[in-house]
Amino acid sequence: MTVLSCKSQKEGEKEEEAVNVETKATYDFTTDNLLKHIKELSSDAYEGRETGTKGAVKAKNYIITEFKKLGVKPLGKTFEQSFPMPKTSKIRQGENILGVIKGSEKPTEYIVISAHYDHEGIKNGKIYNGADDDASGISALIAFAEYFRKHPPKHSVILAAFDAEEKGLIGSYYFVENSIVPKTQLKLNINMDMISRSEKKELFAVGPQHYSQYTSIIENVKTTGNISLKIDHKEWTFASDHAGFHKAKIPFIYFGVEDHKDYHKPTDDYENIHQEFFVDVVQTIITFFKKVDTTQL
Repeated sequence: MTVLSCKSQKEGEKEEEAVNVETKATYDFTTDNLLKHIKELSSDAYEGRETGTKGAVKAKNYIITEFKKLGVKPLGKTFEQSFPMPKTSKIRQGENILGVIKGSEKPTEYIVISAHYDHEGIKNGKIYNGADDDASGISALIAFAEYFRKHPPKHSVILAAFDAEEKGLIGSYYFVENSIVPKTQLKLNINMDMISRSEKKELFAVGPQHYSQYTSIIENVKTTGNISLKIDHKEWTFASDHAGFHKAKIPFIYFGVEDHKDYHKPTDDYENIHQEFFVDVVQTIITFFKKVDTTQL
């Protein structure tokens, strides 16, 4: 369990490492903010962010606050999209968070950039903080919002923080099946789930195996740092929130890392992420977005 009231020597070393990242590359977002968001959302105060709990509400409010600060507008009347949970669940409903940035050239064509903000909650008295899974993706989503503030996209962009991914991808399926904009206008989903740690510095892109028009784009992305970007793991096609898009025949690219020893364990804490890798991954995904945003989708 993470102790947030004091700073360990190891944590201090990691923060120093993160500061040094700034000198190695140019980023389209503030690296300190990126790390601040993942640290906050994976702290004990959010109690593992399980759907329907006070921790999930706290996470929802945090994300909406950050979106508002960065000029993101709600996709609907509000940022929240409520959806029913299965009758067998003790939880009555979940809530997606949906923001939008209008495109400067193709406002009726939407790229959905997504991550899920829920996690496993508390089990046997232990908090499952879910730093990599998926506070990392949500922090990257906020970094995208920061990027768009200075660099408006050509296509319209929906920033989707999905709920109930851990309950069976319920929030993302609901979003696709009850699309607020015409489904034909959803041209691509970029999904980020577990992107903050890899001993081998490997980032995997799933999707070009189904949508070959993205193969050359992925292969020609200039990665940041020592990231190894690979098209692989077709078996992950239905592993996260991109599944509903694929089922609806909407192209997707899913970015993620392989499972690690803390996957779905109470030790998936902020202290165990690879900070420099994480920052470089987020910049690499933004670089991919820049390429597809200039493409005919």
